[in-house]
Amino acid sequence: MTWAIPEFVGIPAPAVACCTTAHGDLHWANLTSPLRILDWEGRGRAPQGFDAATLYAYTLLKPDMAARVRDAFPILGSRAGLAAEATVCAQLLQTVARGGNLILADPLRGWSEELRRR
Repeated sequence: MTWAIPEFVGIPAPAVACCTTAHGDLHWANLTSPLRILDWEGRGRAPQGFDAATLYAYTLLKPDMAARVRDAFPILGSRAGLAAEATVCAQLLQTVARGGNLILADPLRGWSEELRRR
């Protein structure tokens, strides 16, 4: 991420204060009702807030829901969560550059602008 965050988000890679166990691919298709989290093959260690940041990223097309995700996970928007947010944003902008997740391109760019302001 020392290369990808500056390249795709435009800030130096933030220091990771704390790593925690993470699902690694937490998005709406991996959640059920009642709440179950599916598809754990990407689990591992990641910056604190990584899963919340991933879920937030996949919610950017629905601003009301994105705001609810931010409210539910106070790590988002905090100094402690910056590394996770910048990592997820950089990863997804990198997929956009490769032709994937194109529907998220503009919201991800907006998120990267917000991260630069922080």
